[in-house]
Amino acid sequence: MIALRRQLRPLHSSAICQGNYWDTLAKDDKPIQQTHTVHTVYSQASLAALQSPPTSARLSSRSFIHDALYNPNYGYFQKNALIFNVKEETGFAFNSIKDNLEFMNKIAHLYSDFEKRGELDETVRQVWHTPTELFKPHYGFALANYIVKEHDHSQPLKIFEIGAGNGTLARNILDFLADRFPEVYAQTEYTIIEISSKLAGAQEKRISGANRGKGDQVVVNLGNQGRRQHKAKIINQSIFDWGNVVEDPCFVVAMEVIKHPNHKKDNFSHDVVRYTQDPSGTPVQGIVLVDQDGDYQEAFEPLTDPIIKRYLDLRKSWRNGKRPPVLAHPGLRKLQQVLPFAPNLSEREFLPTMNMVKEKQLTMYNRAQIGFFFIGQLFLEKLHNNFPNHRLIVSDFDSLPDTVRGHLGPVVQTRYKGTMVACSTYLVQPGWFDIFFPTNFEDMAKMYSEIGKQVRNSSDGGGGGRIPRVLTQKDFLLENAVDLEKVRTQSGEIPMLEFYDNFKFLVS
Repeated sequence: MIALRRQLRPLHSSAICQGNYWDTLAKDDKPIQQTHTVHTVYSQASLAALQSPPTSARLSSRSFIHDALYNPNYGYFQKNALIFNVKEETGFAFNSIKDNLEFMNKIAHLYSDFEKRGELDETVRQVWHTPTELFKPHYGFALANYIVKEHDHSQPLKIFEIGAGNGTLARNILDFLADRFPEVYAQTEYTIIEISSKLAGAQEKRISGANRGKGDQVVVNLGNQGRRQHKAKIINQSIFDWGNVVEDPCFVVAMEVIKHPNHKKDNFSHDVVRYTQDPSGTPVQGIVLVDQDGDYQEAFEPLTDPIIKRYLDLRKSWRNGKRPPVLAHPGLRKLQQVLPFAPNLSEREFLPTMNMVKEKQLTMYNRAQIGFFFIGQLFLEKLHNNFPNHRLIVSDFDSLPDTVRGHLGPVVQTRYKGTMVACSTYLVQPGWFDIFFPTNFEDMAKMYSEIGKQVRNSSDGGGGGRIPRVLTQKDFLLENAVDLEKVRTQSGEIPMLEFYDNFKFLVS
C-alpha cells in the first residue's frame, strides 16, 4: 500500500546517537499493547444490507461514495433529498418580472416560504433548483421539440427518463406532444426509471390514479387536478439493474444524472486514482479505510480493479498517448525525485467509471477475462447493450465551484441552519452530505463513441453508431426552444439562456 506522505529514507545506523534526551526519561517496563484494525472488505451489495455505516472496513472509493448516498437505511438520498418546486404548473410569469435580479429575488422568496411551511427542516440537507423546475414548462418544451425533430414519425415514440425528480419534465414533454403533435402523442410510451424510493414515492403522491403492477412498476397518470392526465410507468430501480433489452428505437433522457450519484436520480459514483511520480507514472487506486471508531482514512494501493483498468484502457484508445491531466511531464517528474519532501504521488484524479458492478459478475470477469461486455454495468455500456437503437440526451454541470481538491473533484456539502456548508474532503459521514461531480462532456463523448464501436464489433449491428454532439445549454435552447418571448423579462433578459452557464448537453 502506498502512503500519502513521501516515504523517507532510513538513516544510517551510525547516525543514531546511543545516548540522548529520551534515555533520561522514566521508563515503563510493561510492553506497549499494540492494536491492529482488521478491515473487512465490503462490496456494494453487502453494504446495502447494513443498518448503519460500517466500521473496521475497507472500501473502494466508488463503493464508499455510493453507500454514503444510496444506502437504503442511512443513505443521503433516502432521507435528505428535496427538489425545489414551483407550485404553479405554468411556472413563473417572466413577462411580468422586471429583470434577472427580481427573478432571483422571487426564487429566494420561495425558499423562505419553504422554511415557513416547514418543508425545509433540519432533516432536509439539500434542496436542488434545477432548470427543469425553474423554467417549466418552457425548458421541457425545448427537449420535447428536439425529440420530435429527431423522431421517425412512422414509428411509435418510446422515451425512457432516468430519474424524473418531481415528474415535471415528463409532464411538460407529454403536454407539448399532446398539444402540438397529437398523432405522435397517441403512439408515445413514457417510462421513468427512478433509483430513489423516496423520489419515486413523491412522484406517486403528486400524480393521480396510480396502479401498482408487478414488482416495483407503477402505472400512473401524470397531471394534477384540472390538468390533462398522461399515462406513464414508474419503475423504482437503478438503471444498472435494468435487465430488459429494448430493441425498438427510443430516446434515453438523463438530466443531471452523471455528476452525482443522484441529483434527483442516479448518482454515478467515481473512483479515485493517483499516479506515481517516477518515470513510469503508474496509476494506483484509492481506497477508504474505516477504523473501529468509524473514522476515515484515504489510502492508495497498486491498481487491481478491473473497472478502473477498463476505463483507463478505453481512454488511452482516443488520447493518442497524451498524459493523464494530473501527471506532469517525465522530465519534471525526474527533477522532482531529487528534491526534498517532493510528493511521491500526483494529485487525485476522479474517474467517472459510473459503476455498480455486482460481486458475482466481478468474480466471473476476473476468472474468465472475457472483457467489459460481460459486465455491461457502466452507464454508457448499459445504454449501448440494453438500448441498442437509442438516441441519448444528457445534460449536466461541466464545472462546479468549491470542489474537493483534484481533477474533476466533487462538491461535498450539507445544509446547516439554512446555510449550505462546503467540505474539503469526500470522506464524510454517510447520509449527511451530498457528493456530486462535474462532467467532462468532451471526454464523455469520446468514451461514448469508443464504447459504441466496440459493442458493434462484438455483436450484429447493436451499439448506436450516431456521432454525439456536445453543446452548451444556451446553444441547445437556442436551437430547440419553442417561444423564447415567453421567458423574456421586461428588461429584455432571458434567464433561461443566461442562467446555468456551466451546463452542457450531449446528444446522439
